[in-house]
Amino acid sequence: MDALQLAKVTVRFGGLVAIDDLSLNVQEGTIHSLIGPNGAGKSTVINTITGLYRPTLGKVLIFQEEISEKRPDEICRLGISRTFQNTQLFSEMTVLENVVVGAHIRARYGIGQSVFHLSQYHTEERLTRDRASELLEVFGLLPDAAKIAGALPFGKQRQLEIARALASRPKVLLLDEPAAGLRPAEIDRLNGTLLKVREENTLTILLVDHVMKVVMNISDCVTVLNFGHKIAEGTPEAVRGDSEVKRAYLGEQVKRARTH
Repeated sequence: MDALQLAKVTVRFGGLVAIDDLSLNVQEGTIHSLIGPNGAGKSTVINTITGLYRPTLGKVLIFQEEISEKRPDEICRLGISRTFQNTQLFSEMTVLENVVVGAHIRARYGIGQSVFHLSQYHTEERLTRDRASELLEVFGLLPDAAKIAGALPFGKQRQLEIARALASRPKVLLLDEPAAGLRPAEIDRLNGTLLKVREENTLTILLVDHVMKVVMNISDCVTVLNFGHKIAEGTPEAVRGDSEVKRAYLGEQVKRARTH
């Protein structure tokens, strides 16, 4: 079953076509990578899925439900969570508090219970903190739980942002360049963690990255974009040897972005 679908999606910004008639099917339980040169439209795809941009044409669906016109908070409640290309943490809050914030969209208490600290509020907060601690342990961050997030080394900040995204219990996780700036040992750790959380949470992951050590080692399927067009799709091995992909990355016969 497809967890996520883009059906003939076009996104225009004025005269610039950022995504051009893109169809993408991400199967449930897989790690599906989206790669391409700078300016290929990869982050635009993620922003369109999460409701920051609206498709000019076409549809976005999660588990067959159309989400093209929904707000970002509505899309999150339906089971899509994301990280950002530039790490977006609450830098003055603790590591644990950052993950707790990510879980609050699933909280089952109202404003009144929160204001007056009724029993349901205390129960939910305890469960939320327990869940946050479990995620920190998965990412090796539990010893840092009380530290200020902004004081963490860059690699740990990247891990923390993924843990926070998982706190909302998503069905589909979108990762925008999670390996950017990481050292080789940190990349290996990231690969292992993503495979683990995928298996333990029956999670579908759409991954955007330039780091081939991540893309080629953990992906079930890879889609390649160039100037908003899909130019290749298949297993990592098939994509690696595709001549059009090589031309796109090497800058040979580069296509001009279409304008209308």
